[in-house]
Amino acid sequence: MAAAAEEKTVVLVVDDDGDIRMALEMMLQYEGFEVWTARDGQEALARLERELDAGRRPAAVLTDVKMPKLDGLGLLERIVQRAEGSDPAGRPAVIMISGHGDVATAVDAVRRGAADFIEKPLDQNRVLVSLRHALRARRLERENVALREALSGRWQLVGESAPMRALKEQVTRVASSEIAVLITGENGTGKEVVARQIHLQSPRAASAFVTVNCAAIPAELIESELFGHEKGSFTGASERRVGHFELAHKGTLFLDEIGDMPLAAQAKVLRALETHEIARVGGSRSIPVDIRVVAATNADLAQAVEEKTFRMDLFYRLNVLPLRVPPLRERREDLPVLVEHFLREIAQRAGRTPRSLEPDALELLSRQDFPGNVRQLKNLLEAASVLADGPAIRAADLEQILESGPALASAPGVALPDGSDPFAAATFEQFKDQSEALFFRRKLGENSGNIKRTAEQLGMQRSHLYKKLDRYGLR
Repeated sequence: MAAAAEEKTVVLVVDDDGDIRMALEMMLQYEGFEVWTARDGQEALARLERELDAGRRPAAVLTDVKMPKLDGLGLLERIVQRAEGSDPAGRPAVIMISGHGDVATAVDAVRRGAADFIEKPLDQNRVLVSLRHALRARRLERENVALREALSGRWQLVGESAPMRALKEQVTRVASSEIAVLITGENGTGKEVVARQIHLQSPRAASAFVTVNCAAIPAELIESELFGHEKGSFTGASERRVGHFELAHKGTLFLDEIGDMPLAAQAKVLRALETHEIARVGGSRSIPVDIRVVAATNADLAQAVEEKTFRMDLFYRLNVLPLRVPPLRERREDLPVLVEHFLREIAQRAGRTPRSLEPDALELLSRQDFPGNVRQLKNLLEAASVLADGPAIRAADLEQILESGPALASAPGVALPDGSDPFAAATFEQFKDQSEALFFRRKLGENSGNIKRTAEQLGMQRSHLYKKLDRYGLR
């Protein structure tokens, strides 16, 4: 019976009229809903805060327009604001209840994001029809988001070689389970694409996919990023922050570059995975989280365990089912289909007809080592698409890039995709930005796109280098 109760759809009823609250509560409970009630918007927000701390949220809110303290419009605005930037499709559907004199206000509320409005006196059938329609619309919205991602070329596993067919079969098998997955592979092989496919093919596809790059977050901030923090818990914590674990509730949390996570954070991640609970930094309450964790690394975690830079218990907790993404040199037969896929994707972003690749250009590509793997191939084709004069990319176009050194061919991302000369910059600030972008691009190329090695060579913290790469579109 307890399990059935947990599956009930939750509706929050907000009205300062006790008789209306009671009538709606009785009606909705009879129809199988779980009902929370509040007397005004302020009390409703407090209830939402408490329930969110416990990992629960309503699917819909029925709220009166005219109320003391915080009215229905104010409540709607707060609900919409809180959902922006995290999970807009996951916010509750808000249905406004209005008196005869409030119809214009209720119509305005629909423009601001309310799902519907119902006039008083309330009709039971009208309430139920509106509620079920709003719930169905929100569910379809989330499913559409997942479907759009699934159909987009960005997260496709491209290739029909034997290693790729085996990987696709493994992804399909593990996606339907809740088992922890550790994805290994060299830089640029497409580990995030594999993680996305696991999510998109799983029962959690309609919920959030949250990515955490463990190497890009400074050690002193990683616990706050992962678990959130309470207001005033440390210097600079001016307001409460919801962490990535909470944002991924009911969905998938992708821990990229897990081998770079500090040991102190590893211990807390392990506890969260074992107990399915977290506590925000500076908080004492345990918050339930229902997530599936997928981790990825290009490091040898078994060796890291021996060197005591990675916890053995966390390694075995994550490494329940390892998936290895093959490097490009092990699936050269996929080169033609990868080229076609990337040229189509590049052209779609630029809003033009895809370029083709002349046979001599494809033959030239087949002789390359591609230490930067699929990412390097994509960047090479992107640069060639800029330089090529005609509708087809020639071997000479590729040679021009390859002869300029590994910077253009190997670095993740493409700086100055328009081929502009930094010395033609209009201002000194533009010149500095373009020159800095070229510098980081070349250094990445010299290190075959290896961010850790590049940061060590430059004497920079990896988190600082990641910020630079994000700024200049080099990732």
